[in-house]
Amino acid sequence: MSHTTLSEPPCRTTAPPWRGTSTLALHAGASRHHPYHSLTPPIIQTATYTFTDTADLVAFMEERMFMSKPLRQEYGRYGNPTVQAVEARLAALEGGDEAILVSSGMAAVTTTLLILLSAGDHLIMTGDCYHRTRTFVQRVLRRFGIACTVVPPGDLDAIAAHIGPRTRLILSETPTNPFLRCLDLEGLAAIARRHGVRTVIDSTFATPLNQRPLDFGIDLVIHSVTKYLAGHNDLMAGVIIGRGDLTVPLRESQSMFGAVVDPTTAFAIGRGLQTLGLRIERQNANGLAIARYLEGHPKVRRVWYPGLPSHPDHAVACRQMRGFGGVISFEIEGDGEAAARFIDALHLPHIAPSLGGVDSLIEQPALMSYYDTDPEVRLSLGIRDELIRFAVGIEDSEDLIADLEQALARV
Repeated sequence: MSHTTLSEPPCRTTAPPWRGTSTLALHAGASRHHPYHSLTPPIIQTATYTFTDTADLVAFMEERMFMSKPLRQEYGRYGNPTVQAVEARLAALEGGDEAILVSSGMAAVTTTLLILLSAGDHLIMTGDCYHRTRTFVQRVLRRFGIACTVVPPGDLDAIAAHIGPRTRLILSETPTNPFLRCLDLEGLAAIARRHGVRTVIDSTFATPLNQRPLDFGIDLVIHSVTKYLAGHNDLMAGVIIGRGDLTVPLRESQSMFGAVVDPTTAFAIGRGLQTLGLRIERQNANGLAIARYLEGHPKVRRVWYPGLPSHPDHAVACRQMRGFGGVISFEIEGDGEAAARFIDALHLPHIAPSLGGVDSLIEQPALMSYYDTDPEVRLSLGIRDELIRFAVGIEDSEDLIADLEQALARV
């Protein structure tokens, strides 16, 4: 009877027989047997890898010449078994050929754009993208001679109208931050195919449990793993998922850029994925219940949540999403000071950036993300002082609503 050794790579399950997303989140990409008969996968905490003898080294080098992803590694910047196991699980969740874990969500964005675009190329981006993504595109990529056109979120006609001979890529989030705008993925993919343009979707707010962009023909999917996928606000990572022909150059660039994930972080991501289905089910339910409550409150001016019929992209969200997530944005009556009084009166949510963790977080985007932004620019993006973004955790919805009720009473 053979035993698994520490030198063996994890099992690569590229086409698991199961299809349930919670099952995939727990088992995809995992070896059935681990060293020392451990139930949990090991943390291979090493920066370098050894070879038995010179013949072993030469055999590895020959293998690497003909394989885009060798069965073993020589140095930690090129790969790690603990990381590879989590990558396989994330790829299975999104229905992609391969996933590349990187050091943050922004590393996923910047790596993808730097490798897929060249000087003279043109990029189309929707206007409701994460503000750091917009800054990178409009300031950094411009220095390299890459042009960008920003179009209104969800406007497929505007996207099609701005595709030119140098257009190489269309980038969007769906749902977007902070207004949860939803882009018709099938329609976008059809437009891109007609023009030979690649598509990249940041699906962080949705997760693979609520939306799988690759199923609609999108080329690459990006997530900030820091958020829902890891789920506990205790690590930073990003991931790029897609077809093998697109991920190969991205994998090669990762080893040059050095935006790698350490094995301990990968282990924590894998542990977070084990409860992804349970967490998303609760956050979907909490999000919808709280959005409905807020929309009916006389002191709330407007609510943005794709699960509400009042949301401009509700029909699109219903077509392509299984659930609507745990982020709600809303404006209360009054000004920024009224919003601050409301937030300060809350007991359960923490005032903090980010989203997707087990704890509820709340913020005023005008203060948290746009404090140093010119007021006119901020207002042109719809970021008013009284706008609030609520990232719902896994607390009981009744308790969260009761907390909102008593805080709104103080406005």
